[in-house]
Amino acid sequence: MKKPLLPPPNRDTTANPADLIAERFCTALLWISLGIAVVAGFMALLGRNGGKLGVTVTFAIIFVLMLATRRWWKKTDTSPDGSPLAAPVPSAPSSFTTPAPASVTASPAVQRPRILILNASLGGHDGNSARVIELITPHFAPHADVIHARLAGPGADNLLGLKNALQSSHALVIATGTHWDSWSSPLQKLLEDATPAEGTALWLGKPVSVLVTEHSTGGKGVLSRLQGVLVTLGCAIPPMSGLVLSRAAVIAAQHDPKAANDFWCADDLAVVAHNLVEAARGTRNWRTWPVDRTDFADRWLA
Repeated sequence: MKKPLLPPPNRDTTANPADLIAERFCTALLWISLGIAVVAGFMALLGRNGGKLGVTVTFAIIFVLMLATRRWWKKTDTSPDGSPLAAPVPSAPSSFTTPAPASVTASPAVQRPRILILNASLGGHDGNSARVIELITPHFAPHADVIHARLAGPGADNLLGLKNALQSSHALVIATGTHWDSWSSPLQKLLEDATPAEGTALWLGKPVSVLVTEHSTGGKGVLSRLQGVLVTLGCAIPPMSGLVLSRAAVIAAQHDPKAANDFWCADDLAVVAHNLVEAARGTRNWRTWPVDRTDFADRWLA
């Protein structure tokens, strides 16, 4: 037998719940009774069949009773204030997940937020990411409390070990190196383990900054893709809250400081820290780093 040119469409075989079937049946009877009552009423008014008047009254009474029943039914699906009841939140498969509320509102302002700084680099406390964290931490000190954690090296944490720190923090900083156009393998493992917690209070609405180090290329792609993953988990990205510190940019700045003005540098960490604190506080006094607005279109290739 020949296969069809196009495969048959997938059909939804999920059974409707009993209460939905009963509600639809009730609605159908409601409109049928109304239709019969209207037709019988018109016939009685035209004098074609006086006996229809009794039928009209009977079906009108049925219609009123069923309408009242349906309204009562609807009220049982609402909360005392008349709003629809929220669907039950399914139980989380892992112990570290915290279900998010059905209706999320803006977090109250926090005067001194707690910020979790996560060193996700393979180098641990000896790598370039550790140095970037050393440079950005003093910018947080006057305005926020900082919690440090590492994913590699002695005393490394995993997602379960970070549960309390993640739950108690108001914002996150993630620092990673660039490894074959991607972030570190410990960070990838953390993100995979965090899959059951997607969209839960562990991440939802928390501002996050991403700090990437690279030798020469690939870091910007890592930054953009990692920010996209974090947004999918539920985090928020403040403006100018991620950057790439490159060895190539450092060398360029040593040889031609003016030409390297539009490269990310350690001074830009102050802007990242400020904007992250602003987002964690719920305020919006953003800052920007210097932007090349003059010779960005100049030809530089000889």
